[in-house]
Amino acid sequence: MKDLIRVAGGQGFWGDSLDAPRQQVEGGSVDYLMLDYLAEVTMSILQKQKERDPSLGYARDFIGAIESVLPAITERGVKVVANAGGVNPPACAAAIKKLDKNEGKLRIAVVTGDDLLGRLDELIDSGHALANMDTGEQLATVRDRVLSANAYIGSTPIVEGLSKGANVVITGRSTDTALTMAPFRYEFDWAANDWDKLAAGIIAGHIIECGAQCSGGNCLFEWQSIPDLANVGYPIAEARPDGTFVITKHPGTGGRVSIPSVTEQLVYEMGDPHEYITPDVVADFTSIRLRDAGENRVEVYGIKGRPSTDKLKVSIAYRAGFKAVGTLVYSWPNALEKAKLADKVLRIRLENLGLSFDQILTEFVGVSATHGILVDRDSAEKHEVPEVQLRVGVRSENKTAVERFTREIAPLVLNGPPSVTGFAGGRPKVEEIVAYWPALIDKTVVTTTVEII
Repeated sequence: MKDLIRVAGGQGFWGDSLDAPRQQVEGGSVDYLMLDYLAEVTMSILQKQKERDPSLGYARDFIGAIESVLPAITERGVKVVANAGGVNPPACAAAIKKLDKNEGKLRIAVVTGDDLLGRLDELIDSGHALANMDTGEQLATVRDRVLSANAYIGSTPIVEGLSKGANVVITGRSTDTALTMAPFRYEFDWAANDWDKLAAGIIAGHIIECGAQCSGGNCLFEWQSIPDLANVGYPIAEARPDGTFVITKHPGTGGRVSIPSVTEQLVYEMGDPHEYITPDVVADFTSIRLRDAGENRVEVYGIKGRPSTDKLKVSIAYRAGFKAVGTLVYSWPNALEKAKLADKVLRIRLENLGLSFDQILTEFVGVSATHGILVDRDSAEKHEVPEVQLRVGVRSENKTAVERFTREIAPLVLNGPPSVTGFAGGRPKVEEIVAYWPALIDKTVVTTTVEII
C-alpha cells in the first residue's frame, strides 16, 4: 500500500482548458489524472450526436487530452480516469486505442451499464415509475420525448477497472466525485463500508471536480488579488490511507489554493450539507475541517460518512418544444426607453399575427437582466445608461410560431425605435429545448460491466 497518492484534476467540464491535462502531468509528480467532462445538459448533446452518427456520443476533446499525456501514461505510469465516454464509452475507447499505434501500451477499461435509455419501457412496465423528483410526475407522461436516461454510477466499477490493470478508465455517467475517490479506494484498499474514508474520497473529488474553480478561478472573495490568473494552476489532491488529504497545485503556476478558495468550491451545488448523497456513501459536509498547511496547501480532515442509500439518481433529458432568442442593442440617449418601446412594439406585432407562446421573456442587458433592479426600481430611469441590449426569447411546442418570431427582430432596425447599434449574429436560430428530469431508481436494477481493451 502506498503512503501517499496524488490525483490531479485536469478538466472541470467539456470545454475546459485544452492544455490543462498536459500541464498537470508535466508540472510535477502525479499518480492519476482525473478528467471530468459531463454535466446533465452534456448527456443530451452527446445523445443527439450519437443519433446522427453511431460512432459519436463521447467527449471528443478527450482524444486530444490523451494524446497530449500519452508519454506520461506509457513511460511514467500515470493513470487516467475520465467520464468522457458520455453515452458511448465503447466508441470513446476505440478512438483512444487508435493512439496506441499497435504498441499495446494502453490498457483501457470501459465501464458501461449506466445508460438506461434502451431499458426504459421494461423498467416502467416492471413498476419503476422514475417519477420526477421535483414534481412527482411519472416518466410515462413524457416517455415518447425522452432523449437520454443515465444512472449515476459510483466508484466500484472504476476500482474494478484499475484492479484489472487498466491505465485508462473510461466511464459514462459516473458521479464526478467517483473519478477521484476510485483511485483512493484502489490504492489504499479501503473497504466498501469504511464510511468515513469513503466520504473523504468523495469530498476530495468534489473539491477538484471543477478544475481551477478551487485554485483561484471564479473566486468570489479573493478575485482581485489572485496572482497570475492567466497561468492558473489546476488542483491536486494529495491523499493518505487514513482519509486525510491536502489540496494543492504545482509550484510555479498561477492562482491560489487557500481556505477561502476551497470553501467556495465545497459549497458549490450544495443541498443539505448533512447529507451529500452519492452511490458510494453519504458524506457529512458539516464535519469537514480545513487547515492552512503552507503556501497553496490546504489540509482537509475530520470527515464523517454513513451508509449509502438503496437508490441511484437518474439523469433524464427529454424534448420540450422549441425556443429562439433575438437581440438588439440601443444606444444613448434614452437607451432603456428605446429598448422598452421596441419590446412593446414586438409583442404587439406578434399578437397581431395571432402568435402565442408558452413563454416570452424580455431582458434589458446592462440594466436588469442578471439581478433585476436591486435597490430602487426607478433607478434605471434615473441613471442614464450608455447602451442597453434588448434580449427577447420565446418558447413553444409550435415550431412554426417560433420560426415566425425569428423574422420579427430584424425589421425593428428600421421600423422601430432609433439608434440600433448592434444586431449581431443575424436572424435568431430556432433551437430544440431539452428539459431535465431527475429521478431515482433501485440500485438492484442497474448493473455495470467493465471490459478491458
